[in-house]
This record gives sequence, structure tokens and C-alpha cells, in this order.
Amino acid sequence: MNRFLFFGKTDQGLCRKRNEDTIIVNEANGYCLVADGIGGTAAGDIASRLFAETAQDIFSTTPDTEDMKYQSVQQTFIAANDRILNYAEQNPGCEGMGCTAELLILTNNRFILGHIGDSRTYRLRNGELKQLTTDHTLVQEQLDQELITQEEASHHSFKNVILRAVGIKKNPALDILRGKILPGDLFLLCSDGLTDMVENNIIKALLIARTSIKDSVNHLIQEANTNGGKDNISVVMAEFV
Repeated sequence: MNRFLFFGKTDQGLCRKRNEDTIIVNEANGYCLVADGIGGTAAGDIASRLFAETAQDIFSTTPDTEDMKYQSVQQTFIAANDRILNYAEQNPGCEGMGCTAELLILTNNRFILGHIGDSRTYRLRNGELKQLTTDHTLVQEQLDQELITQEEASHHSFKNVILRAVGIKKNPALDILRGKILPGDLFLLCSDGLTDMVENNIIKALLIARTSIKDSVNHLIQEANTNGGKDNISVVMAEFV
């Protein structure tokens, strides 16, 4: 009988004064998330926590059907967006707080993935690593328009300019992906503290070489810190075994 295994960890990194990322791994209800706070001194850590708390509230009772789960993903992003905006309005100095977010729901042989920002979700299937999400960044937009090359993008001075986030404005555009899950599929959710420090080919190699998803999570965080650890690093994995 197939089942899902989950593991996640968040790390402050080597350069930040605090960790503004929040993760949740809820194996019982079949979901996990990574939220990366933005806004620096403007309470990014509170924004990511509000997103996570909203997801917990909504998924405290597991929806029965895939369509209901899909609606719950939408509801989580909308409600979290409103909560963050309200918090910023009521707390002077918190203007500009927000977060990027990945929310993955696994149900039977299907997945539902909500995404806003430049955190990412990957899937490893049959030894091939695929980035499921598209970064909502200025650099990605320029790449899509073929204004810059991939090499230029990797060193671009505006690399971290985000075009979409939770809690920045009303009614943010949300990406939701759905698809089938096959036995052996491995999902990786991560903040940009990982992907800015570790190339995709190294991520792939570490995932393929895993003895367990716990070991992979720890090795990826260690690799990011070895390469400089310039940001908070959050890594969550879910495996269909």
C-alpha cells in the first residue's frame, strides 16, 4: 500500500539576524508548506507565520474531495493575504510585510500545489528533477520575454525583485497546479535561501543519492550554508512510497 512520507526543516543560515521562514509538515492531513517572510524589518517573520496559521486553521478538518481541497488551497492564500494586510494596517512600521509561499496537498494519487513568489517546488521522478513552479520575479519575466539569458539571470542585480507575494496587495494572482502522483515521486518545497546557494544539478544529485528524505533535507541545508548561507533556508520534502 502506498503512503506519503514527510520531513522538513528551517535554518537561519549564516548571515541573517533571525529566521523569517515558517514551515509546516502535517502528515496526518496530507499537506506541507514553506512560507518565506519578506519586508526585512517590516515583520516578514510575522507574515510567514500568519500564512502558516491560516493553513492550519483551514486544513484542521481535512476536506473530503479533491475539488474541496483545491478550494481550500485558494481559501488559504486569500485569507492569509487579508490577515497580513490587516496586521500591517493595524501595526505602524509593518507596511510592506508579506511572504512567498508554497502549499502542497497530497491526496490518493493526486497533488494540488499553490504558489506565489520565488520560493519553489520541484518534483523528482525517475531520476529527473523538474521545477513545477515559475518564479514570480522581474528576472523570470525578462527571461520569459527573452530579454536576458539564463546565465545573465543567475547573476542579475535585480535577481530578488519579487512581483507577487502574499500580503502585499489585495487579490494577488495565485498559481495552482494539479497532477497525478506516481510511486516513487519526491516533492521538494524550498525557500530561495536554498536555490540561491545551491545549483539545480547539485540539488538533483543529493536527492538521487538520498538514504532518506530526512538525510536529504539536512544535506541540502548543509550545502547552502557551506556555499555562504546568505539567507534563511527552508526545505520540506514529501515522498510517495
